[in-house]
Amino acid sequence: MTPFSSPSDKELVRDYFNGIGFDRWRRIYGEGQVNKVQLDIRQGHQQTVDFVLDWLRRDRDVTSRTFCDAGCGTGSLSIPLAAMGATVFASDISEQMVAEAQRRSPDPGNPTYGVNDLANLSGSYDTIICLDVLIHYPFDDAKVLLRHLTSLAQSRLIFSFAPKNPYYTLLKRIGEFFPGASKATRAYLHNEFAIREVLDDLGWKVARQEMTSTQFYFSRLLEAVPK
Repeated sequence: MTPFSSPSDKELVRDYFNGIGFDRWRRIYGEGQVNKVQLDIRQGHQQTVDFVLDWLRRDRDVTSRTFCDAGCGTGSLSIPLAAMGATVFASDISEQMVAEAQRRSPDPGNPTYGVNDLANLSGSYDTIICLDVLIHYPFDDAKVLLRHLTSLAQSRLIFSFAPKNPYYTLLKRIGEFFPGASKATRAYLHNEFAIREVLDDLGWKVARQEMTSTQFYFSRLLEAVPK
């Protein structure tokens, strides 16, 4: 596997979500009181999760398939997916996030949790799901990760990314004027056409798509399958 072009990004993500960022995102992905911006992000992320769960419910075959939630965070997708009867392996780069997800899980045996970054995931799964993770990596690294994740997926890869267009680019730049120690890691927007080109080169195609856009959260969701 091709090494990351910028390993510092991976280290930054790990340190952030194990450190000052953990409490912030634990609260955002939870149910407690948060500020207006955090509530908007919570609702946006949940909408993306709901899109995925709705797709899987319509497929009506989750109990016979294995899923890998790559970048599981605090379990916002893994836990309800396991409750639907799916066999779920959930992994995150952050030990703190994985511990929180385990604490929230009502079933100690499913999901099965592990601490790992995307580049070092191994195994074979019917479906790999990777939500709101590629925003932490530049495009060259995102290409490496997509190649690796498709190599582990037997039938489909469901993933999201922050799309790059003039409006979102401007919104991101405005947000950079308000720095905060616990705000975020580096954020990368990706051109959707370029992402689709990567999938095409890998022999995959987009089967379904959705878009979540709130005031402070935006995420393009794609389901890719082999051609």
